[in-house]
Amino acid sequence: MKWIYDKKWTGVMAAAVLLSVASSCSDSFLKENLTTERNTEYFNTNKGLEELEQGLYYGLRWQYAFEWGFTIYNYGTDEYICGSDGSNTMWNSYVPNLGSAITTININTTNAYDLWNNMYTAINNANLMLEKLEKYTGTKKSELSGVAHFIRGYDYFKLVCQYGGVPIKLKTSSTVEREFTRATPKEVCEQVITDLTAAYGELPASDNTPGKLTKSAAAHFLAKAYLWRASELNDSWNADTKAADLDQVIKYAGEVIAAHPLAANYSDLWNYTKVDGDNEKLPEIVLSAQFTNIASTSPTYGNDFHLYFIAIYRDLTGMSRDIAGGREYCRLRTTYYTYNVFDHLNDSRLWKSYRTKLNCTKTASSGGQNYVPGDRGVAFILNRPGDTRFSAVQTKDTWKDGETGKAVPNVFCLYPAGSKEGDNIMESDTWMKYYACNSKYLDGSRPTVSWEKGYRDGILARSAEDYFFIAEAYIRKGDYARATQYLNTIRQRGAWKAGEDREGHVDGGAAWKEGSEGWSVFGEVAGKGTYCDRSTYYESNNVPMGSLNANASDLTVNDISTVSSLPAEDQAVVKKLGLTKTYDVAMCFLLNEKTREMSGELLRWEDLARTKTLVSRAKAFNKDAAPNIDEHHYLRPIPQTYLDIIQKDGHALTKEEKTAMQNPGY
Repeated sequence: MKWIYDKKWTGVMAAAVLLSVASSCSDSFLKENLTTERNTEYFNTNKGLEELEQGLYYGLRWQYAFEWGFTIYNYGTDEYICGSDGSNTMWNSYVPNLGSAITTININTTNAYDLWNNMYTAINNANLMLEKLEKYTGTKKSELSGVAHFIRGYDYFKLVCQYGGVPIKLKTSSTVEREFTRATPKEVCEQVITDLTAAYGELPASDNTPGKLTKSAAAHFLAKAYLWRASELNDSWNADTKAADLDQVIKYAGEVIAAHPLAANYSDLWNYTKVDGDNEKLPEIVLSAQFTNIASTSPTYGNDFHLYFIAIYRDLTGMSRDIAGGREYCRLRTTYYTYNVFDHLNDSRLWKSYRTKLNCTKTASSGGQNYVPGDRGVAFILNRPGDTRFSAVQTKDTWKDGETGKAVPNVFCLYPAGSKEGDNIMESDTWMKYYACNSKYLDGSRPTVSWEKGYRDGILARSAEDYFFIAEAYIRKGDYARATQYLNTIRQRGAWKAGEDREGHVDGGAAWKEGSEGWSVFGEVAGKGTYCDRSTYYESNNVPMGSLNANASDLTVNDISTVSSLPAEDQAVVKKLGLTKTYDVAMCFLLNEKTREMSGELLRWEDLARTKTLVSRAKAFNKDAAPNIDEHHYLRPIPQTYLDIIQKDGHALTKEEKTAMQNPGY
C-alpha cells in the first residue's frame, strides 16, 4: 500500500488554518462565516486527528508543486542558469528585484513570501495536532506526535536555512496576533533539533508503506540540522556546539546508512517506468513526497518538475512534442561547470542524469536526408576542447549516429572546432533553448503531453546524502582520510561496472514506452516516440562504439586534501576558484562530488549558502549571477507582506523598525 493523501483533506485543511504569521488577517477576513463542512472541533475526535495527519503529509509535496522549488533551491548557483523562459530570472541573477517584495513578471514568478507562508501554514497545523493530542484515545498517539514534531522541525529548518532567524510560534492562535519578533538563528536551530529529536523518539523504526515517516527520516534531517549549525554561515555563534554537532552528524547519518543501503546501480533511482514502480520503493530512499494518478487522491498540485529542466525540441527538424519527451518549459539550463565537473569517460552518473539523445517523431527531409519516426532526431555531444569534428555548435545532416550509421538532423556540441575551455558558447543567449537536460524528473506516465500534474514521487531524502554528511563532518574535523572513504563509496557506485552498456540510458520517459498511459495520444506509435534508451557516451568521448563495455571504470581518489591527487576536473575547479588551503580544497572536492551525485535535487543553494561558497562559485560559474551576487545573498529577504502586517507596541512598524527587522542588504 502506498501512503497517499485523501482529497477530502482540503476541506479539513481550511478549518485547521486559523492564523499564519505571514497571512493577511484583516477584520473582515476574521468575521467571515465558516463554510467548510467541519471546524476545528473535529480535531477533538480520533478520526479528525488521523485525518489531520494526512494533511501534515500533504505539505511535503510543496517544493515539487510549482516553480518556487527550483527557483529557491537550484537557481543562482553553479549548476544551472536560466533557459529561454525568464519568469524567475531574478532568483538566478540576483538583480535588485530579488527583494522583500518581488515585482512579478507573470503568474509563474516566485514571490518572496511563498516559502514563508507555506511553511508557517504547515507549522500551524503541526501545532494544532500537538495541542489536540491530549484528547486522542486511539492507538497511533506516538506516531501522530512524531509526525507533528517532524513536520514542525522540518519546516522551521527550511525557514532558518533561507532567512536566518525567524519568529518561533509553538501554539495555534484563537485571536488576532500581530506582534512577533524574530528569534535568533541559534534559537530556531535549537527548536529544529528539539522537534526532530522528539520525532526520532516517537516515529517507528521502519514502515513498509512508501512515504511514511520513520526514525530514519528524523535521523537524516537531524544530521542535516547539526551540520547546518556547524557550517561557516554560523561561525559567529556556533563555536561552543561545533565539535559535538559534528559527532551527532556522524551518529545520525551513520544510522541512516545502516538502514538504507544504496541502490546497486545509480540508474535504478531514475528508471521510472510506471506509477508506484520499483524505483520509488528502493531502500536508498529515506523519504519521498508521494504523488499518484488515482483520481480520488489527486492533489491540487502534482509533481511539476518534469516540466522545468527540459530543453526545447519541438521546433527542430523531425521533432514534435510527445509525452515521453515532455512539455518543454525550458527553465533550467545546464552550466558548463556541471557538464565538465564529471569525468566523461569513467563516471556513469553524467550519462544517467542527463538526456543526450532523442528520436524523431515525424517524417521530415533536410539536406537531402529523409527522416522517419524512430530515427535519431537530436544528439547532444558532451565533448572537450580540442575536438575538431564539429565546425559549429549546431550541425545538421552531416554527423552520423554511431549506432545506426544514419546522419542526425539536429546535433549540438559543447566545444566546436577552435573553441577552448571557458568559451562556454552554449551558455550564450543564442543557445538558451538547447542543452542536455537533467532527466531525473521526466515523467512519461502522464495521460497527455500538455498534462502538467506529474505522478512520480519526489525524493526528499536518500541515504547517498548521508555519506556526504559524514564526509563533510570528517573534513571539518580535519580527518581527510576518513572523509575520503565515505566519498569513495559514492564514487564506486557511480563508476561503470564490467559488462555494463555504457551507451545505455533510462529516464522517466520510459513510462510512456513501457506503460499504457498516453500510448496512442496524438497519434504516437509504440516505440516511435522521442524516448531513446541510448546516450552519446561513445560519440562524445570519440571512442569506438561498444569498445569499453567489457571494462569496469575506477573513480577512487586517494587524497581529497591535496590538489595534485585530485581528478583533473576537480583540479580545474580548484584552480578557477583560487583555492590553496587544505580544508578549502577538500571541501571543494566534496561540493563537486555532490554535484556529480545529486545535481538538480533541490539541495544546491542551501549547501553553498551555509558553507559560504555561494558567492565565489556563482561568480566563477554562473554568468548571470556573477555581476550582482555579494555577501548579503547568503540569506533571503524577509517578506514585505510580513513586515507590513505585524505591529510593535500596538502600532504598525515604522520604516526604521522594518529595516531593523529585515536581513541586511535588502
